[in-house]
This record gives sequence, structure tokens and C-alpha cells, in this order.
Amino acid sequence: MGEVPRARHRYAAQSEAEREAAFQRLTQARLERAYRLASILLRDQSEAEDAVHDAAVRAWQRWDDLRDQAAFDAWFDRIVVSCCRDRARRRLPRSIDLLDVDPAAPDEPGHLAAERDGLRRALAALGPDHRAVVVLRYVEDLSVPAIATRTGQREGTVKSRLHYALRQLRAAWDAAERTGGSER
Repeated sequence: MGEVPRARHRYAAQSEAEREAAFQRLTQARLERAYRLASILLRDQSEAEDAVHDAAVRAWQRWDDLRDQAAFDAWFDRIVVSCCRDRARRRLPRSIDLLDVDPAAPDEPGHLAAERDGLRRALAALGPDHRAVVVLRYVEDLSVPAIATRTGQREGTVKSRLHYALRQLRAAWDAAERTGGSER
């Protein structure tokens, strides 16, 4: 008895050039947002660049796993978040520019700059999984179901992580308030 023939994959009819063109089109449209997401999650520009590169390579290697090209954004975000998580777990903690967000605007009052800095520090104190859900929810403005899709977690897990992360952020903020804002 011979081997059971493998089912033809849905992209088998596409030429390599067509597959590559589709991949390029979708990734090019998403790279800037992926880099912004990775920058916030990793708090390091070079790490973010490497994570997005790793994600693009991983996405190309798994391109045939994408069932619906309309779902590319969520699928690619999930890969980016996974690569960021892997990098965050491997590296040693270090002092870096926390959110890689534009510094205070020249005309921004000093107290707003201090609040922004305090928020950066509090966000940096979160673990990678908690930081990821906060960033996806409040920076990327995604719903809980969309975050679950992008992180590969259950909605209940996302809600729990948001709850505990926000509680930790609130505690850090309150502590800074009690010390007269010196922590912010």
C-alpha cells in the first residue's frame, strides 16, 4: 500500500511570484504599525526592528497557514506580539527610553511632561504579557476579542490581564501622587 496523498494546499495553484507579491503587498501595508506596536512593547528601537523582522520571516514561513487574507492584520499582529514576547523574555532588564514616543511637545506644560514620564515608567514596570494587552487596548484601540485574536489568548485571560495591569498602573500612579509626584 502506498502513501496517502496529501491534500493540495489552497495556495498550491498560485505561482511563487504571485504568493510573494501577495505577501509583500500585505506586509508592506502593515509594517509601520507593527513597528510601532513592537516599539511600545519592547521599549527599544533596535529590538523592535529585530522583532518585526523576525515576525516577517515567521509570517513568510507560515504564509500557507493563513486561511483568509482579509484576516492578515490580526494574524500578523499575533506573530509580532509573539516575537516581542520571546525577545522580552530572553533579554536582561536595562534602562532605556521607555515608550519611544515623541518627547513632550515644546509648548507642553511641565506638569503634563511629568505625567507622561510617570505613565511611561508605570507602563515599563508591567510584565510583557500585561503590557501587551494594555498597549493593544489603549494605544492600538482594539477590542477585547481583537486582542484575544492577536495574542492567541482567551478573552477571559485578556480581561484578567487588563484588570491586573490597570490595577498595577493605578497603584503606581497613586504612589507617585502620595510622594508628591517625584516618582512621575
